[in-house]
Amino acid sequence: MNDQQEAPMISAMHDSPATIEPNHFKYKSLSSWALNLFMGCVHGCRFCYVTDTSTRRQKGLLKPFGVNDPVQDWGSYVLVRPWIRTKFMASLLEAEQTHPGFLNADGNRAIILCSTTDPYQLIRNTDRAKQEQLNTHARWMLREALELIRDHSTLNVRILTRSPLAREDFDLFKTFGNRLLLGTSLPTLDPVLGRLYEPRVPAPAQRLKLLTDAHAAGINTFVAVAPVFPEVGYKGMLRIFNEVKKAQPWTIFMEPVNLRLGIAERIQREARKLGREIDMTPYTDTAAWAHYAIGALRDAERAAAEAGVADRLHLWPDHTDLRTAKVVKAQEDPKAYLAWLQGYWDRISEWPGTTTRNR
Repeated sequence: MNDQQEAPMISAMHDSPATIEPNHFKYKSLSSWALNLFMGCVHGCRFCYVTDTSTRRQKGLLKPFGVNDPVQDWGSYVLVRPWIRTKFMASLLEAEQTHPGFLNADGNRAIILCSTTDPYQLIRNTDRAKQEQLNTHARWMLREALELIRDHSTLNVRILTRSPLAREDFDLFKTFGNRLLLGTSLPTLDPVLGRLYEPRVPAPAQRLKLLTDAHAAGINTFVAVAPVFPEVGYKGMLRIFNEVKKAQPWTIFMEPVNLRLGIAERIQREARKLGREIDMTPYTDTAAWAHYAIGALRDAERAAAEAGVADRLHLWPDHTDLRTAKVVKAQEDPKAYLAWLQGYWDRISEWPGTTTRNR
């Protein structure tokens, strides 16, 4: 998106209905399907991978609504998908009847809400009546979808959000029992870094409280300490792990920030506005990024061990640039390094009711 946060938000109802679709995660162990209720996202995180993937494929669908460049305009548009019950139910039935042999082994037969946007976001529009209509529809659609999944399938649900608005649906979440996990992305507890990388997202403290409140309410939780910025480091991750363990998350995912999205100069410019200098070394090239990423992953392991949550740590090492011949050769023990990567790629995340662990 453009860094002018005062730019008017493009928000409207799209004509592509909300349905459950197979996802294309690789080595994430998040879900087998995704339900995306929106095209676009008001949060506009500066590191978001969606700008280089789904938005490019959706360019033709977005242009009629005034979105000329889905990448540069990211964060300034959100289009709400319409609700067509028959189409949603058909997609739900297809997912329910899918033979496990056709599913990714690490998906836990789960539907993630959402994979390319946030299921809980406040939609803005210059027309107050339209704004209320869009938000009301979005909230109703989300609850309707969850109730239908609960009542007409045996599928699990994973909700990933950066918004404390999810608290409004605690009552519904609890009716799923062990079929639902609520999680948030929490890459830092530093409010300045939060404003730098996630300028429109609720503060880290609010997201942490969402997790602890969910746990107190009897809702199963997980957390994505992702993407971890270079400035967070070992001490920053240790602080996060010590705080999130209060919510007893079933899995703590961790991933280094992907620095290959052409965001370096923009991040540096915004950091200076906030009076913060950042280390640009990891942005130099792929080799520099790999060195940073491996160090961050190793730091996460050490920090998790010190915090006492190593048993639930699930790293997401990049499956392309971290196993190139050049990177592998540079390791002290290439064979052990590859085995370490493979161990996380093969890992299946925990799910309540199917995983035994000392809580």
